[in-house]
Amino acid sequence: MSGMDLTVYKIALLPGDGIGPEVIDAALQVLREVESHLPNVKFEYEAFSVGAKEFLASGDPLPARAFDRLAEFHAILLGAMGLPGVRWPSGIEMTPQLDIRERLDLFCGLRPIYLFHPMDSPLRDKKRGDIDFLLVRESTEGLFSSRKNSLDMAADRIEDRMLITRKGSERIIRAAFREAMKRRKHLTLIDKANVLPSMAYFRRIFDDIAIEFPEVQTERTYVDAAALYLLQKPHIFDVLVTENMFGDIISDLAAGLVGGMGMAPSADLGERYAVFQPSHGSAPDIAGRGLPILLPQSFRSQ
Repeated sequence: MSGMDLTVYKIALLPGDGIGPEVIDAALQVLREVESHLPNVKFEYEAFSVGAKEFLASGDPLPARAFDRLAEFHAILLGAMGLPGVRWPSGIEMTPQLDIRERLDLFCGLRPIYLFHPMDSPLRDKKRGDIDFLLVRESTEGLFSSRKNSLDMAADRIEDRMLITRKGSERIIRAAFREAMKRRKHLTLIDKANVLPSMAYFRRIFDDIAIEFPEVQTERTYVDAAALYLLQKPHIFDVLVTENMFGDIISDLAAGLVGGMGMAPSADLGERYAVFQPSHGSAPDIAGRGLPILLPQSFRSQ
């Protein structure tokens, strides 16, 4: 909302589990510094209890009293959620952050990867900025669509389903093309179209939409080859677009190229709502110890 001279932005805080609260505290320090340089802007915060610890307290990792309020805010800042020892009867960890993505339709996952200092990377001879690309991950469909299926541990077989819809594919691919237009105008599709019919379908939709963006150069790369190229020649990538599970895996590999998970931010965007968070998990083994996930060279005193 806006006043005569002041614009107020409401931000929901979801500290979550493990190091999540510490991550949120650090982010708030940054936001307060940003706010101090914006005389006509004010940030207002409200925290909600969500995650594995909330499940232990109330029986619900994403209680309605928290979720129903999220639509009131301009943005949502999430720390980390889940604890290895807190699981559903099926053995699956509780991941309310995925529920939030799906229920708020946050289909567009943006994960920027940038090398700030040569010593942060395990790769040789990489200078600042040599690794600079954006991963665009579809965040509401794909192989994750099976995550809530019932599980019978005594069964002879279990199947997970890769869900690819035309609507979901078109909107994530167009979002990736729009991001490419803002950058170096190069977009790489990451799929497994040589094996999976769902990925052949995804590629066909990519090809159809590519016609709408003649200024963008396109490549099509199988996910296994992409993993190799990210290690051998990450400089060739500008924007990458892929399915949910592939994006989950590639984003961790990409973070390792520039210093680790502590250097990997993430935005989950929809048409109306947005969640911002680190890409890492809750790291309960270091929670409360005042330790960073990573202290890369770019953050050390010179």
